[in-house]
Amino acid sequence: MFIEPVWKIFMISTAILCLNLFSADKGGKTMQLKSNAFGNGQPIPAKYTGQGKDISPPLEWSEVPSETKSFAIIADDPDAPVGTWVHWVIYNIPSDVTKLDENVPAKETLPNGAKQGINDFGKFGYGGPMPPPGKPHRYYFKLYALDTVLNLKPRATKQDLLKSMQGHILAQAELIGTYQRK
Repeated sequence: MFIEPVWKIFMISTAILCLNLFSADKGGKTMQLKSNAFGNGQPIPAKYTGQGKDISPPLEWSEVPSETKSFAIIADDPDAPVGTWVHWVIYNIPSDVTKLDENVPAKETLPNGAKQGINDFGKFGYGGPMPPPGKPHRYYFKLYALDTVLNLKPRATKQDLLKSMQGHILAQAELIGTYQRK
């Protein structure tokens, strides 16, 4: 009877330790993702939406694991009526890049070698929020630090990217913005 509570404490402690090991760099710092256009949990300015200029927002990151070889970003909306809607897939961002300026060009391959995938609008590059009228939607910008440069051609889907990243994610960070159609 005494062994069961001890076993549960051991399992919970082990799980917490594993989460800490896999979510932080060796220095104990957690990778950060932010934008100077909106704060975490705050509204995305219309400029970055389908009702505005429909350009990508500026993003920057820090506390990157030293072993990083490339980055990937997925932006999606889990509140879409048809299920999670993918707004942006970009990968093979070089490891020395720590920010993306606003208005990343809608090109398959960027000058720095980064590649852009297909979003759920059927286009490559960024497609801004344009939810149906009603409640605000949440938009997750997820940054992944990878231990490799992915062997993916331009126009990969979110699923292609997720599959290719398996076993290569060193750290992850996210920024959530909201938008309500006017």
